[in-house]
Amino acid sequence: MSAEASRLLAEGVARASYGKLVAILSARSRDVAAAEDALAEAFAAALVDWPQKGPPDNPEAWLMTTARRKMTDQARRRRTGDAFAEAFRILADEIDETGRAAIPDQRLALLFTAAHPALDPDIRTPLMLQVVLGLDAKQIASAFLASPAAMAKRLVRAKAKIREAGIPFAIPDREAMPERLDAVLAAIYAAYSEGWGNMEADGRDLTGEAIFLARIVAELLPDEAEAIGLLALLLHTDARRPARRSNSGDYVPLSEQSPALWDAARISEAETLLRRAASLRRIGRYQIEAALQSAHAVRHRDGVDNWSDLLRLYDALVALVPSPVIVINRALALAEIEGPLAGLAALDGIAAEPRLAEYQPYWAARADLLARADDADSAAEAFDRAIGLASDPAVRRFLLKRRTALFKNR
Repeated sequence: MSAEASRLLAEGVARASYGKLVAILSARSRDVAAAEDALAEAFAAALVDWPQKGPPDNPEAWLMTTARRKMTDQARRRRTGDAFAEAFRILADEIDETGRAAIPDQRLALLFTAAHPALDPDIRTPLMLQVVLGLDAKQIASAFLASPAAMAKRLVRAKAKIREAGIPFAIPDREAMPERLDAVLAAIYAAYSEGWGNMEADGRDLTGEAIFLARIVAELLPDEAEAIGLLALLLHTDARRPARRSNSGDYVPLSEQSPALWDAARISEAETLLRRAASLRRIGRYQIEAALQSAHAVRHRDGVDNWSDLLRLYDALVALVPSPVIVINRALALAEIEGPLAGLAALDGIAAEPRLAEYQPYWAARADLLARADDADSAAEAFDRAIGLASDPAVRRFLLKRRTALFKNR
């Protein structure tokens, strides 16, 4: 096997399984940083071993075994004694069996594990995204409107706390799952959002993974309305995936999509789930967001003017989750009822939020409203900011066309 082929194979395993491998190692060692170091050494060893001996039948298992050996060596170098090394070796041999009967997917088991109440609530979800789902600090920072440097420091501190406090990585009983549910759902939603915003980034289907995990959570906890609501939300959003790009790869906004291209089966399932969640009479964020997606689909598909209903849903959502992201979407809905100046006034109310300076959707929304208010020069400046911040080439092209159109008739 050539060195290049080995590198490509290792990169493929890293994309698909890095987070899972780190999580399994962390679950046994209670030291996330050490697990990451050991896995990095295992990947380095693979690039030497595989070209000489050929690829293993199961590259993921090879990396796991090698990383475990590296961690045992680390333990010895730290002079923690043969007793510890032997205990670690025994733990390492318990490969993926613990908890399999309780939770059918190990990543989900480790999500619940990483939601341990001893950890700061603000870091649980970012930690899960990195350790279990394999997102890097930059991706996580984007999801939480934070700087990559600040997020990296928070993650390092969290890992140190796990190690120093000896926080146990034990799968909770089903009775204990609900108290950790909010953090788990937030991680799944953030993973989906990252995948949705970067579908062509590295070939990994984060959206599919997130829907799979959300489906298992909803099946495990059938009386948790928010678990059902999140699955409904993801399915409603994902149903529009086929219409999101033109045949030539251009970005197509919802207002210009063809409903005939939407996945009707997913929409139907989402609606059924939403009704089931509502029957439990415990309203929450994800149910409201799913209802918003449903209302947007009805408006566009059936030509129904339901902006007032949408605004009421956004008001309810802002009351539950006063997030700048939600305020931006509410401002766009308000503009449909009261005009672009009203929408701009709503955006002005959060303009001082420092995190929005690098948030592309804020500038895209502002540019759209300024263009509708016939302030072409200010709109062009906002479009420039949005274009510079867009990570998706198709979105950049779409915004550039919108900017160019500002001055065509002047």
